[in-house]
Amino acid sequence: MINVVLFEPEIPQNTGNIMRTCAGTDTILHLIKPLGFSLDDKYLKRSGVNYIEHCKYYVYENIEEFFKKNQGEFYFLTRYGEQPHTSFDYSNTKEKIYFIFGKESTGIPKEILKDHLDRCMRIPTNGNIRALNLSNCVAIMVFEALRQQNYPNLLKSDPFKINYLKD
Repeated sequence: MINVVLFEPEIPQNTGNIMRTCAGTDTILHLIKPLGFSLDDKYLKRSGVNYIEHCKYYVYENIEEFFKKNQGEFYFLTRYGEQPHTSFDYSNTKEKIYFIFGKESTGIPKEILKDHLDRCMRIPTNGNIRALNLSNCVAIMVFEALRQQNYPNLLKSDPFKINYLKD
C-alpha cells in the first residue's frame, strides 16, 4: 500500500493535483496541519477536478499524531537527501510505504529528518533549480513505486476511449 504524506502543505492547487494522482492510483493521502488552505477551497476542487471524492485521505493535527497512528516504511523527500529516489526498493506490495513531503516553502524540518537520515532522498535535478514542483514530485514517487510493483490494480488500457482508433 502506497501512502503520500504532506507535511503542512501551503498551496491548494498542488494538493488538488496530488489528490487527483492519489485517486487514480489507489494511493492514500495524509495531510498534516496546519494547512495553508481550507479543504473546501474552490482552488483545491478545481485542481482535483471531480476526482477528489475518490481520494482517500486523512488529516492530522501534527506530525506526532501521524507517526502515532501509522506504521510502515517511511521515506523522506528533501533537498538534504543525498540518495536518488530510485535507490530504494518499493516492490513489496504487502508493505505500507509512506512518502513524506515537506511544505512548499521550507520542506521538512531538520528536527524530523535527523532520526531518518538513511531514508532521506531527493529527485535529482541540475543546478538551475532548487526543486521540482511538489505535485510533480509526488507523481514521480508514486509511479516509481507502482512501476517497481508492476502497476497492481491499474488499467493498462483506456476503457473510456477503447473504440477511438477503430472509428
